[in-house]
Amino acid sequence: MGLQWLILSYVVAAEVVIAVVLTLPYPMLVKKRVVSLVSLILQPAASIVAFAAFQLCDIYWKNEHRLSCSSDVCTATERDRYEKSMYKSQRNVVLCAAGILLYWCIYRICKYNKDLELLVKAEKRHKDE
Repeated sequence: MGLQWLILSYVVAAEVVIAVVLTLPYPMLVKKRVVSLVSLILQPAASIVAFAAFQLCDIYWKNEHRLSCSSDVCTATERDRYEKSMYKSQRNVVLCAAGILLYWCIYRICKYNKDLELLVKAEKRHKDE
């Protein structure tokens, strides 16, 4: 059951690298090429949003149907297992939220750079007139 979290953590790490690469100061030509490359990747990578949302729903369902261990009947081992599963769930929620937020940030950075490029072209066109 940990494979989906491993995949999601690798995707989030890749999103962090892409976000860092997009925000580094480059010459305009290189920046335009990097943004166009990342823009091509964005549409197929949108599946990460659906995947993370599904995982969030799964975490919510498991949390609602989890056996709670709050009485004195629970042993120390059961209490530790319950706390460990709660910590894992919290970590996985943060991972899902980070994946969705980073995808949105990358999308907005690309859109901002494309809009900036269109404004520069319009400015050059108005200067030429």
